[in-house]
Amino acid sequence: MYKTLKEVLTEATKQNYTVGAFNAHNLEMVPGMIRAAKEKGSPIIIQTSVATARYVGMRNFVSVCKGMAESECVDVVLHLDHARDLNDIEDAIEAGYSSVMFDGSLMPFKENIAKTKRVVDYAHKRGVSVEGEIGTIGGTEEGVTVAEGQYTKVEDARKFIEECDVDALAVGIGTHHGQFKSKTELNFPLVEELHKEIDKPLVVHGGTGVKEEDYHRLTNNGIRKFNVGTELLVAWTRKAQEMFAQTEVNTSLRNNIVPCNDAVSEIVAHKIELFMNK
Repeated sequence: MYKTLKEVLTEATKQNYTVGAFNAHNLEMVPGMIRAAKEKGSPIIIQTSVATARYVGMRNFVSVCKGMAESECVDVVLHLDHARDLNDIEDAIEAGYSSVMFDGSLMPFKENIAKTKRVVDYAHKRGVSVEGEIGTIGGTEEGVTVAEGQYTKVEDARKFIEECDVDALAVGIGTHHGQFKSKTELNFPLVEELHKEIDKPLVVHGGTGVKEEDYHRLTNNGIRKFNVGTELLVAWTRKAQEMFAQTEVNTSLRNNIVPCNDAVSEIVAHKIELFMNK
């Protein structure tokens, strides 16, 4: 079924697992990602940046995710990631996205609260979930660079969720957007304290840079949404370079694109197995 973020994370909390949130960098990736989730018996969060949503068309993403959620009998959330402009959020909700993230992490704390509250009020009235963010994630995503990430302060997170009825909270625990050549050392004492103090599903961004052996510990400390983006992009692009380098120009594009999508599906299936915390 086509679900909201709140619905799938509520169940994940009850059963103590993490739901994978996988960035679709084009529409081609989506069917294989959803079928991988179906094979593993897991819900899936398909998420898009604002730029990708505009490129493909928000309603096109909605149509594919809704249609496949029904035809494949798998729970699918369509989530707008790292939106900073309220107009983008309104457009995504109008198009049918079931979840949005308002990223006010680079704003002054009070402004972040004020604008997040506005998004929550708008979205919840329309049955759409909201993810907020406290602390910042280092690295580069969609052309936005944060030189140094900032750890989330527990007292700020506590104040934030008292003021804003978000359905999930992204936290800074040492991850970096765009990291794929090395792995990061997470601040697990902070993760454990946040889990103890914050009664909301927690979210990891920059998940490609997280060591897989750390996944279970994150799940057991309240991480319910785990974002994977760069790893999918790198795998798709590397396979595309390989395929297009050896093909004739009049070969069907399908013959080149399907292996790229398959490379993404394999990663999604592998990650889901780990996220299910078996």
